[in-house]
Amino acid sequence: MNQDISPSAEMKSAVFQPLYLQISQLLLERIASGEWPAGTYIPSEASLAEAYNVSIGTLRKALNELVSNNVVIRYQGKGTVVAAHDSDSALFRFFNILRENGERSLPLSRVLARHLRAASQEEAAALDIAPGSKVIHIWRVRDLDGAPAILEHVYVDAALFPGLDRDPEILPNTLYQLYQQKFACTVANAHEQIKAVNAGPDEVLHLEAEEGEALLRVYRIARDFQDKPVEYRVSTVLTRHHAYFNQL
Repeated sequence: MNQDISPSAEMKSAVFQPLYLQISQLLLERIASGEWPAGTYIPSEASLAEAYNVSIGTLRKALNELVSNNVVIRYQGKGTVVAAHDSDSALFRFFNILRENGERSLPLSRVLARHLRAASQEEAAALDIAPGSKVIHIWRVRDLDGAPAILEHVYVDAALFPGLDRDPEILPNTLYQLYQQKFACTVANAHEQIKAVNAGPDEVLHLEAEEGEALLRVYRIARDFQDKPVEYRVSTVLTRHHAYFNQL
């Protein structure tokens, strides 16, 4: 028997949205709640349409919205699956530093430090937490083509990722897969700001840059399905042989 989840009462606060967007938001909330974990099939279009008392066409438009936002994946003849981060998908979607000819190079990560501490004002603002709240700070170098290319600071709310300062002992190359699998936190999107900077002592030491050499600094805030900030990342990139690529 289908659960009665007619949208009429749940949607009163969203009456000015098209119906398919309202349905899409309700489906997203169920995914975000963990009702349908990453990698699992959601109910069929017919059963969802019946449960929400909408047409198949409206339900499909709602699912199309989730597909376009990389929340779910449709498989012809099989159904619709909640998107899961594996090492390849996370890398190809969220890693934009490529060789100058546009070819990808697999980054290898070396952790320099990892610890629990109080958030700075900048980190707290980026993560939307109170100043002084505990964050986990991961400092690492990412090698491309056998040479250091990216110096990276990663900050996450310790309340969302308990124990990440200690476990796992060896961090994987792609953190987003770890966030999803170990902490049930899926990175759905990220906003980036890019600035030109000059190499300082840390970049000279860890990236083998020249003092004052021009570098790129990428500030990223990654968010979950409910648009809550879950990670703040600052990456400084040596661009002698690599460039930032973005498809518009």
